[in-house]
Amino acid sequence: MMKTQGNTILITGGGSGIGAALAHRFHDAGNTVIVAGRRREALEAACEGRANMHALTLDVETAEGVADFAGRLLAAHPAVNVLINNAGIMRFEALDAKRDLADAEATIATNLLGPIRLIDALIEHLAATPDAAIVNVTSGLAFVPLVTTPTYNATKAAMHSYTVSLRAVLEGKVEVIELAPPAVQTELTPGQSQRPGYQPLDDFADEVMALFGKQPTPKEVLVERVKFLRDAEREGRFDETLAQLAAMTKAAREAVETS
Repeated sequence: MMKTQGNTILITGGGSGIGAALAHRFHDAGNTVIVAGRRREALEAACEGRANMHALTLDVETAEGVADFAGRLLAAHPAVNVLINNAGIMRFEALDAKRDLADAEATIATNLLGPIRLIDALIEHLAATPDAAIVNVTSGLAFVPLVTTPTYNATKAAMHSYTVSLRAVLEGKVEVIELAPPAVQTELTPGQSQRPGYQPLDDFADEVMALFGKQPTPKEVLVERVKFLRDAEREGRFDETLAQLAAMTKAAREAVETS
């Protein structure tokens, strides 16, 4: 069971969006919070006016960047006991013609290799620390893909699988939790924060914190809006949900573009 207060929590991608919203709520709940990401200005803005909230720059795309970060983190905050792997990028990709794979490669480096490397860098520290937890932020798209973001979906499906293995291996040593958001109003993709039908960020963060407060902590933190994706295959409606998701997302994007 993950403690909800008295932790020292690292949140990657903590300068904006879901990361910043959760950072503020965990801080309000009585935790020391470290936000990490590429943009120092965004991290410092997230920490402004909050004692016991700290910013550390992190280049999650390279092995060297993660190793350097882990050294700086443990030197400055040796009490860190919770890792929330939230940093991620989402790019639209067309699969029907030869293309530049830079977006696909960056997505894999950030969304999949980044968390794997960071877990590896911190695992011995966390396993030796009381009340340790790892939270991997995946996506509803790990379970039903959005066909216009294929590499993003694939990295999140991979992180779901990796989290299942990690949980089994670390049982009794480190709590391992998966947080799978639905479509949330953030700037993960351009214009997304204004898209109708996406869950408002504050509503999402409030619902997530209520779920973290449950005893025992759920293995999968799932707000109500994501369950139509998470449960689609089990409920025998995968193909229908795949088509419905594509249509809903297309309509939401067009509504913003024409408004």
